[in-house]
Amino acid sequence: MYIPRRVAPIEKEVCRLNAKSTFEKDVVTASSLFGGKAENFPVPAPITEHGQAKVISIFNQKGGVGKTTTTISLGAALAELGRRVLLVDFDPQGGLSLGLGVNAHRLPLENTVYYALLSPEANIDEIVLKSSVANLDFLPANKDLVGIEMKLSSDISGHLYLKKALAPLRNEYDVILIDCQPTMGRLAINALVASDEIIVPMQCENFAMHGFIELSENIGKVREVYNPELKLVGIIATMFDKKTLHNREVISRIIEGHPGMVFDTLISKSIRFSESTVAGEPITAYATSSAGAQSYRRLARELIARGGAR
Repeated sequence: MYIPRRVAPIEKEVCRLNAKSTFEKDVVTASSLFGGKAENFPVPAPITEHGQAKVISIFNQKGGVGKTTTTISLGAALAELGRRVLLVDFDPQGGLSLGLGVNAHRLPLENTVYYALLSPEANIDEIVLKSSVANLDFLPANKDLVGIEMKLSSDISGHLYLKKALAPLRNEYDVILIDCQPTMGRLAINALVASDEIIVPMQCENFAMHGFIELSENIGKVREVYNPELKLVGIIATMFDKKTLHNREVISRIIEGHPGMVFDTLISKSIRFSESTVAGEPITAYATSSAGAQSYRRLARELIARGGAR
């Protein structure tokens, strides 16, 4: 059996010591930020029968908005709630795999999502890797995934590859989160066709608001042509700094422009996220009591309360 190289233990320990010594701020919510009362999202009831997974793409056409961090952290928080979660690394950069301690660029092709897409004989269960977190598994990806674009373009059913690959796994998991490439190419279309829902991570910057207009139009085209049931479940404000007037003004405009679409839980900037990536662990495991970890736990409960996950 192939054993992937994980992040060196000494790197993890250095980051963990730093995490213990730094004070973290409280979780920030949109409701409390603007003078309201933050809603209490209770811990959901346990799931007694697993399966029939909801597939959710974490997608934005803009890079560097916390897409991979959100996929890992939200997935880990849902796993803590007893949900069986599968994360799909669908970006050739392999950032999700690295964030879970695996350098996927060193994996053989047959141990990546690329093989699951293109090989009819592939047993996808054998490609799935277990993370260090209970109930949290993932499908790794690396730069070889770039080479699949031409194949997807030339095949009349090229938009269905990922949907077909994930079909046998839907009965094994409660939630499947796809970390998408930040471009509306063939890989992103595959992810959106395979998905029931989309979550959009967004920085509180003016350019992000303009980019969301184009993103919404492209999502509408995917609905019209490929997946009419695709639902935008919400926008997550990431890298938020409540001390910055600009950030507060932008989140206010986003909420006003998209009522009911913005998650109340805001994800604040924190060095802990970068450190947890180096450590190869979700922030919920690496800095378990940090504001970042608590924010994603609240976000997981909010997602379930919205009906976006079981």
